[in-house]
Amino acid sequence: MIQNRATMKFNWTFVLVSFITLFCIILIRRKKAATAGKRQPPAPPGWPVFGNLFNLGSMPHRTVAGLATEYGPVVRLKLGSVNTVAILSAKAATELFKNHDLTFVERTITETSKSHDYDKSSLALAPYGMYWRVLRKICTVEMLVAKRINESTAVRRKCVDNMLDWIEIESNSAKVGKGVHVAKFVFLASFNLLGNLMLSRDLANPDSKLGSEFFTSMLGLMEWGGHPNISDLYPWLKRFDLQGLKAKMDRDVGKAIDIATGWVKERVEQRAKEAEQGHVERRKDFLDVLLDYEGTGKDEPEKMSERDITIFILEIFLAGSETTSSTIEWALTELLRCHERMVRAKDELASVIGPNQKLDESSIDKLPYLQAIIKETLRLHAPIPFLVPRKARHDTNFMGYHITKDTQLFVNAWAIGRDPECWENPNSFEPERFLGSTIDYKGQHFELIPFGAGRRMCVGVPLAQRVLHLVLGSLIHEFDWEVESHVKPEALDMRDKMGIVVRKLEPLKAIPKKVKR
Repeated sequence: MIQNRATMKFNWTFVLVSFITLFCIILIRRKKAATAGKRQPPAPPGWPVFGNLFNLGSMPHRTVAGLATEYGPVVRLKLGSVNTVAILSAKAATELFKNHDLTFVERTITETSKSHDYDKSSLALAPYGMYWRVLRKICTVEMLVAKRINESTAVRRKCVDNMLDWIEIESNSAKVGKGVHVAKFVFLASFNLLGNLMLSRDLANPDSKLGSEFFTSMLGLMEWGGHPNISDLYPWLKRFDLQGLKAKMDRDVGKAIDIATGWVKERVEQRAKEAEQGHVERRKDFLDVLLDYEGTGKDEPEKMSERDITIFILEIFLAGSETTSSTIEWALTELLRCHERMVRAKDELASVIGPNQKLDESSIDKLPYLQAIIKETLRLHAPIPFLVPRKARHDTNFMGYHITKDTQLFVNAWAIGRDPECWENPNSFEPERFLGSTIDYKGQHFELIPFGAGRRMCVGVPLAQRVLHLVLGSLIHEFDWEVESHVKPEALDMRDKMGIVVRKLEPLKAIPKKVKR
């Protein structure tokens, strides 16, 4: 009797396993039948279950770029269970943004970005629709326009001056021959700058407990959001959160939301008091813009909710701080490797600004070599090499290939910036290539798309352009820079590491010597 029961249990288990296996085989065959006769992008061979995960390595933007040599500019990948297509050339990017932008306008949403429904209120991740259009309109018409950016010139000057002071103090206390961690100070300055533009607050002030807690929470968001997550590759595993990334993100997003919500409520109360007292003269910051929003269209919300405003605040910090510090770190590293280019940049600044003056934003247009350095840095070191992944809204034909609905799309800006069909000596840092050139990074030249292009292009480019030039120009103009005593300039470590942005694997430590005026 016991043996019969065991046999029956075994038989039922066998039947169940057989049924599941047969079901999976039928699904796979149906999927293959559906795409039979339809030309798909070429793909490297993959492994069962894992697909092409082992093709990526630790630097996927580099390894995927290398596939173009054998498979061409459009490559199909299977990342776990996720169908993915990578765009690897400027020609393919041109076709995408000119003729298929709307088809691939949706975003791939990761598990960590769903924390506290962050993705639903995010401009970068929100579904393509009315809410997204409202946010984009606020940014492009009200917030990041020349007039409002010009009104905050003094704020950026103050934050950059603070950064220069921090660097000088750190340098004076450092041992002889030891450098300062450049990116750390640029990151702090960027974070403080965004705090002033968004909230009229100094968030890098050590005396601000809430500012310090917010800073720590935002660092957590950047950390957990930059980790590869197995739940994104195999969605049926997401309930287990095997790496604990969702739990960590929930903790830090929750803390950041609580702090930012408190600031929003405080501002609402402040504005109510100001209204009672009559007109109070003060600079209108980005938070005021959000609170002042009033919908005009029939489908638009009358006001932005407190929740949406809070998430937007978080997004401003995520989008603007680490990208800025990474770009400046790469730019200064490249200049330290070539003394002649550093001298040329310093000479241009001295001739335009004058030896006893600080760089003013109004002078940026008169500094073509500084502009060329920024462009060349963004070409070689796109902060987000795959941009923010897109997703196909429906089946489509792209460059003669059949792309199925929900396929994830990587636009490899890192590879496109090195496309040999567009760039001479594509792997060399040569700012001179941009002198006299009309190519820029504002979304119209698809060989240079560090901020993306099309409908989903980063809306922060006008502000980023001011900040990048002001910060790098000030660092070069105010200090003479040297590598540490044990390092040769040409031997500076140029390896990178992947996170939310691509940073130097070994942070740049350089010695600043204050220029005597």
